[in-house]
Amino acid sequence: MSREQKIINIAVIAHVDAGKSTLVDALLAQSHVFRDNEVVVDCVMDSDNIERERGITIYSKNCAVMHGDYKINIVDTPGHADFSSEVERIMRTVDTVILLVDSSEGPMPQTRFVLQKSLEQGLNPILVINKIDKKDRRIAEVVDEVYELFMDLNANDKQLDFPILYGIAKQGIVRYQPADEGDTVAPLFDTIIDMIGSYPDKNDRHLQLQISSLGYDDYIGRLGIGRVTSGTVSAGQTVSVVNNDGVITRKKINQVFTYMGLKRVAKNVAESGDIVVLSGISDISIGDTICDVDHPVKLDEITIEAPTMSMNFMVNSSPFAGKAGKFVTSRHIKERLLKETEVNVGLIVEDTDATDSFKVSGRGELHLSVLIENMRREGFELAVSKPQVIMHKDDNGKRLEPIEQVIVSVPDTYSGTVISKLNVRKGVMTGMSSDGSYTRLEFLVPTRGLLGYRTEFINDTRGEGTLVRRFDSFEPYKGDIPQRTNGVLIALEAGTTTPYALNSIVARGTLFVEPGTDVYEGMIIGMNNRMDDMVVNPSKAKKQTNTRAAGNDDSVKLPPASIMSLEEALEFINDDELVEVVPGDVRLRKRYLKELDRRRSGRN
Repeated sequence: MSREQKIINIAVIAHVDAGKSTLVDALLAQSHVFRDNEVVVDCVMDSDNIERERGITIYSKNCAVMHGDYKINIVDTPGHADFSSEVERIMRTVDTVILLVDSSEGPMPQTRFVLQKSLEQGLNPILVINKIDKKDRRIAEVVDEVYELFMDLNANDKQLDFPILYGIAKQGIVRYQPADEGDTVAPLFDTIIDMIGSYPDKNDRHLQLQISSLGYDDYIGRLGIGRVTSGTVSAGQTVSVVNNDGVITRKKINQVFTYMGLKRVAKNVAESGDIVVLSGISDISIGDTICDVDHPVKLDEITIEAPTMSMNFMVNSSPFAGKAGKFVTSRHIKERLLKETEVNVGLIVEDTDATDSFKVSGRGELHLSVLIENMRREGFELAVSKPQVIMHKDDNGKRLEPIEQVIVSVPDTYSGTVISKLNVRKGVMTGMSSDGSYTRLEFLVPTRGLLGYRTEFINDTRGEGTLVRRFDSFEPYKGDIPQRTNGVLIALEAGTTTPYALNSIVARGTLFVEPGTDVYEGMIIGMNNRMDDMVVNPSKAKKQTNTRAAGNDDSVKLPPASIMSLEEALEFINDDELVEVVPGDVRLRKRYLKELDRRRSGRN
């Protein structure tokens, strides 16, 4: 069959907060995807609740626009290395990438990561220097830094000859030169078409389509998403599916969809080069190749980088278990985790010696914490342990640990404190420069040394510093690293916290609970000012006598409690502590709730 339309597939990649989703908004808006009277939210592609709350892209998503007679499929990718599996999968489905770099910040650690993945696939990027309206822009220096980054990543001559555009994504502007007068994104569309051209017409060849993402629809079930590398695929077609192990099965496709704007559109036949969504294959998995029935030829396997961090997911065994959640058993938790591995290929779930505990490995704290947060919102109750770094061994049996590149920007006043703290955590400084009243520091730090450091960093810099990090490499084990030096305040017995009791405790540390909070024995209610753990009674009430009334507690003035988010709680706990995650609440507790059990465990 002859080709109906010209197709180009692109991905937008960048560091977190560089403006990816905002640029995609502009591409959609100026392609007249939305009605004139339609109300459109910012970052329309970030449709997940957690993405909207945190202001970051977590999942790769597809849309499509028309520019002239070209159909351009756009993939919005995460900028955070913790979601690397989302980026690695989709690089094979696109023809080029739009690399977005902030005109002030320049290339950041995550920029290096996403660019490296695209260069490895042989893609030729287009550079867009974004936010050129910033007062502290340094456009020429940033372009030079990008060239240096390309050379560090061993880009070939063609990749180094990348076109450069300049934009203000928030205003929907992309220009060939910063001084140009244009006020649309047309230069970006034109550059894509001139540089890439249409995907070659391979409609007459045998069908090959590799699944790069999965979806689910309540009405039609599991969906497989991928690019038609060659041939055509049609609704009702019988195909051969070659899985990652080379096993061939015969299946029938029910429906075929392609993207137009933000919507899926049913098609009878989809052409080569297009990104399609297939229904009807209930056991389809990422990496599977869909082929002609008589010509089952498997495409290269999609390789995903190994996890760097793990934690144990356990059944919630606290006295409050079952009060808030709907799914509380080990069967519920295991089924949910296994379901997640089908779509989240960067995740590994393993059984442990205990029947009520599962080891879950991922690319970082954020990767795992997003999964926990989703489970909590779905009604699951669970307890999770302190994140543990995954060690590797080289060919000689020598232990290796993950090292992260860290870039810190802090006011000059606090730079000495930050350097000292990272040195103690086995960090090695690789660069230092001044930017006005701020100091920019570059370190290589073991992942173990960064566990629990973010909160400490915020306190040390009075909230004025920024810290970004990404996985760099595996290096020989760096030795012991000191962790949290403060002990915790532990509830003596079950009860409800009172202002009177908390007022007598607050001088001994920082409280994590407000008056009127239900607590149980072994629950952590604060951080001790000293190194040792301290057992306290936060529910003790003032005794009523003939000279004073119990109601006088109203006059007690307590400082605000330090309520921890899920990530902060995971960073804070030690090996003998757990985070209890339930719908509507996150609590900290000791692994052993009774003091006698904790003493026995300490002796052992």
